[in-house]
Amino acid sequence: MPATANHRRRKSSSLSRGFIAASAGGAALVLPVIGATAASAAPAKSVTAAVAKTVAPAAAPAKGIAAAPKAAPSIYSVVTGDTLYKIAAGHPLSGGWQQLYQDNRAVIGADPGLIRPGLKLTIGAKAESTAVESKPAASSAAPAAAQPVTYTNNLDGWIKESLAVMAKHGIPGSYDGIHRNIMRESSGNPRAINNWDSNAAKGTPSKGLLQVIDPTFKAYHVPGTSMDSYDPVANITAACNYAAAKYGSIDNVFGAY
Repeated sequence: MPATANHRRRKSSSLSRGFIAASAGGAALVLPVIGATAASAAPAKSVTAAVAKTVAPAAAPAKGIAAAPKAAPSIYSVVTGDTLYKIAAGHPLSGGWQQLYQDNRAVIGADPGLIRPGLKLTIGAKAESTAVESKPAASSAAPAAAQPVTYTNNLDGWIKESLAVMAKHGIPGSYDGIHRNIMRESSGNPRAINNWDSNAAKGTPSKGLLQVIDPTFKAYHVPGTSMDSYDPVANITAACNYAAAKYGSIDNVFGAY
């Protein structure tokens, strides 16, 4: 009987324990049995890559394009030789000389042909009257009726009356422009007549203060004035209406027209 010897069983490492076992049939591969608590390996630490996020800076809010500011009203000082038509033509004013007059009526007064050098006109807005209005005292008396405007029966009065009619009909012209042309055409004689020029040869002599032939007078006659071409106010107004249609204004006439 062979001698027996005590052999100390070497403790197999955890990596090799149970891999090889002796069996009646021979060696067999045995998978190690791992406890439930060790069934899953410790999870690997996830490595999170730091991704730098480039955040676009918030765009500054676009400022809205502001509307072009409206041109501020300007003050114009009248000089010698000025007319409302001439002033309006020299400024970007909608409505022409009529609008300029309406905006400054409180300053100019009832006659658009009378603008004095040094007068301050507001261009682009309605002017405020510079007159200081006093508060009327309480009274039981009825207010006095407005007195009608009267004109002198001479060249000065005829021109002023004609300008008032022209203003109502939107016909441009100034006192100076009318007076200058009257003195050249008739020397201020409302009964003047030209019997020697080409018009006279055709049977239509020029008549009146501004030497208008009858066909022109009838074509440019302004309602509210006399149908007599010798009538001073009717003659002036019709001539200025014709000059406005052909030259823009009687102020633009410096010779025979």
